[in-house]
Amino acid sequence: MKDKNYTPLVLTLTVVIVALVAVLFFLPAYDGELGFDVTILPMLNAIFNSFTFLALIVALTAIKKKNIKMHRTFIGVAFASTTLFLISYVSYHYLTESTSYGGEGILRPIYFFILITHILLAIVVVPLALFSAVFGLTNKIEKHRKIAKWTMPIWLYVSLTGVIVYLMISPYY
Repeated sequence: MKDKNYTPLVLTLTVVIVALVAVLFFLPAYDGELGFDVTILPMLNAIFNSFTFLALIVALTAIKKKNIKMHRTFIGVAFASTTLFLISYVSYHYLTESTSYGGEGILRPIYFFILITHILLAIVVVPLALFSAVFGLTNKIEKHRKIAKWTMPIWLYVSLTGVIVYLMISPYY
């Protein structure tokens, strides 16, 4: 990547991604006929989140062993899996109504704590991951390291809690 200012691109992508997801909650569900059962998409989302989590763990292990090539490869896998998750997530929430959590007792506040922190940190991790990638790909290693030490744990948390949220809400689909 050439040495230029990628900040406008990163910020634009961040705003577009966050706005796209936010708008879904204000749109009515799609009312047409579908050729497939969309209820499979939340499970697919959890699978993509699992792949992201595992890819990030491998990438983190690789960089700790100074294997930059493997690190880059698995960060690429994490970005690809996250992109597939985002496509599936947007599709699901466009095509159907949101599912409400039906759990009671102590699980209810636990679920909502996990969900709310997941959502807030998912918003935060978008620009962090994009800037981390830009700095890594443009060989601005010090900047990459500074931001990646925040990006990695947040991205790991978001991908793991995505799976946990699915497991907790899946009985109510």
